[in-house]
Amino acid sequence: MQSEDTNNMSVLCFGGVDWWYHNRAHVDIQLIRRYTKKGPVLYVNSIVMQKPKITKGRKFIQKLIRKSKSIFRGLNKVDTNFWVYSPISVPLHHMDWSKKLNEKVLRLQLKHVLRTLGLCDPLIWVVCPAACDIALKLRRTKLVYLRTDAYELFPNVDFDAIKMYDRKLKANSDLTLFVSSKLYDEEAPECKESLLLDHGVDYDMFAAADSFPDAPLEMRQIRRPIIGYFGSIDSHTVDYGLIEKLTDLLPEMSFVFVGRVYSDYPTFARKDNVWMLGQKDYDKIPFYGKCFDVAIMPWRQTSWIQACNPIKLKEYLALGKPTVSTPFAELNKYLDVIHIAKSPEDFAACISEALAENGPEQVAARRRKVEKASWDNKAEQVLERLFSNKRSAQEELVDV
Repeated sequence: MQSEDTNNMSVLCFGGVDWWYHNRAHVDIQLIRRYTKKGPVLYVNSIVMQKPKITKGRKFIQKLIRKSKSIFRGLNKVDTNFWVYSPISVPLHHMDWSKKLNEKVLRLQLKHVLRTLGLCDPLIWVVCPAACDIALKLRRTKLVYLRTDAYELFPNVDFDAIKMYDRKLKANSDLTLFVSSKLYDEEAPECKESLLLDHGVDYDMFAAADSFPDAPLEMRQIRRPIIGYFGSIDSHTVDYGLIEKLTDLLPEMSFVFVGRVYSDYPTFARKDNVWMLGQKDYDKIPFYGKCFDVAIMPWRQTSWIQACNPIKLKEYLALGKPTVSTPFAELNKYLDVIHIAKSPEDFAACISEALAENGPEQVAARRRKVEKASWDNKAEQVLERLFSNKRSAQEELVDV
């Protein structure tokens, strides 16, 4: 049973992505939006962790412009009881002077915003480890650390600084949430309190897409079979070389990518059997996904990927789609409904096999695998764990 602590609850979330530019399927956004029914929620767009890399030229300028536009939006009410804010921060976490400056600048900004919204002692969520120092010094009801990924392994971040933030948050948070079994098994002993939450899925939204006869105009013009992927396209996670070889091995198939390209534009995009459709609104994604004959997750084989648990896995299954993926730890729970391939040739063979697996019984089996993993259930599970235990008084709190 939850205690009365969840009545009239307010939430401050230091998010892992930027609300204005990223897909809003991200776990932190999905969970805290459920809490707007209980009180006001402030989502703070991700604090920059990557060191500025001026040598990237055009890419650096694009990122700078994007972040500047986000900051200049100020404080925005985007839904009932839901506000979004982009603070100014200094992305030099490897320098002591910068860390101190960052904390001071963030503190002043948040002090003003929290007073404006009347958020007193909120439930604080931290997804971006770079928010560690400021989060620990804010007055709060409870502190939740959402360990979604091994951020210290992200490109162009200071490993030691981000890992230090991570350990500090695990030691001080009232609850550390993990979505990856691998990270949970390795790191739970470092936490004050921990929970393997896994990801949820907007099951009804994805499963119901088939009941609408129309498909997006772009998809209607593409020849079948369609091998599809939706989500961010980044050379840090997506294996560009693998896709290049797949498009050569399967020239009669159409490869469709729905999502924003976040790194160097892939050369495979120039192939005659490749369609790059760009980023779409989250609520439109199921209507693109329902047109896939096979869904794919062509990940690079890195430590980052081995610690991940992509939400799109559950979304593909909610659509009922046969899915082929390169291996990563979290797939062990889905071996009965997923094809796993290690080489381009193996991946191409699995796609051909998967095309023959679209019978109603197979579609239903995939959907059963995820039908109870709703975001509503996940959000309530967190509150149950946080507030059912009255074991300890609040830690000493410091004013903003």
